[in-house]
Amino acid sequence: MAGGRCGPPLTALLAAWVAAAAATAGPEQAALPAEQSRVQPMTASNWTLVMEGEWMLKFYAPWCPSCQQTDSEWETFAKNGEILQISVGKVDVIQEPGLSGRFFVTTLPAFFHAKDGIFRRYRGPGIFEDLQNYILEKKWQSVEPLTGWKSPASLTMSGMAGLFSISGKIWHLHNYFTVTLGIPAWCSYVFFVIATLVLGLFMGLVLVVISECFYVPLPRHLSECSEQNQRSEEAQRAEQLQDAEEEKDDSNEEENKDSLVDDEEEKEDLGDEDEAEEEEEEDNPASGVDEERSDANDQGPPREGSAAPGEVEPEDTEEDITEPPCSADTEQGEDSLRQRKSQHADKGP
Repeated sequence: MAGGRCGPPLTALLAAWVAAAAATAGPEQAALPAEQSRVQPMTASNWTLVMEGEWMLKFYAPWCPSCQQTDSEWETFAKNGEILQISVGKVDVIQEPGLSGRFFVTTLPAFFHAKDGIFRRYRGPGIFEDLQNYILEKKWQSVEPLTGWKSPASLTMSGMAGLFSISGKIWHLHNYFTVTLGIPAWCSYVFFVIATLVLGLFMGLVLVVISECFYVPLPRHLSECSEQNQRSEEAQRAEQLQDAEEEKDDSNEEENKDSLVDDEEEKEDLGDEDEAEEEEEEDNPASGVDEERSDANDQGPPREGSAAPGEVEPEDTEEDITEPPCSADTEQGEDSLRQRKSQHADKGP
């Protein structure tokens, strides 16, 4: 009886003790920190750490499914970083668009290997075993490094980082307008267009002010001297051009005069030749009549029914005598017509 009566109080006490122990143990277990990640987040302020030692970097985005699939492999690889003597980092391209532009990341996820400031692109599957072999076997030595303007530390890629960072800020501002404030998208676009125009005008004004500050105007007397020199040079050039034109005109006139003199000489020569021909033709008819008379005398006295050469054939002799002058007149007319035509042709041009 006594044992039965004492049982319920004892069980109640045990239950209360267990509840108290659980209440005290619960907050202690909840206060225990979760396992700390060995992957170091990289930002625009601390990315220069990769310039020293050996690093592996992963560029990812929270919304990228492929990036999420490699998260566990990347954490395992980071845990073995001390054994492999390598540091492991990651870059969120949404939060750090400048770094994605500096490394010119176009696909996700993207992996890079860095050894004393020399960067190489890792194009493997991103699993732990392949990453471990990539470091232990030094497969990165067979990969072409990013040198010259492609290097993330170059001036060109620094400018690219600035452009990407500006674009990221504009994107965040656009989301703030459209999502947080509920402004229509076209209003946001109009705002950015106006801001671009105002910024361009402001930059132009700044450049004008800078040029005015660094530009030293010449004194008045020096400027006047320079203007006078320019005017004198222009006058000299104009005089030279006029002289050249006058020389051309003189040469053309001399050529024309020479051609006219040559034409006149040719005409005179032709006139002399025509006169000589006319004289010869005038002499030829008289000699022809003398020859005919000599032939008639040689033949003897005329027969009956025939007249003497001087009486019977006077018409023939007169025709013979008169015909040559007619031919001479016609030739003179033709020569005069030729000369007139040549004179008209010379005067025409």
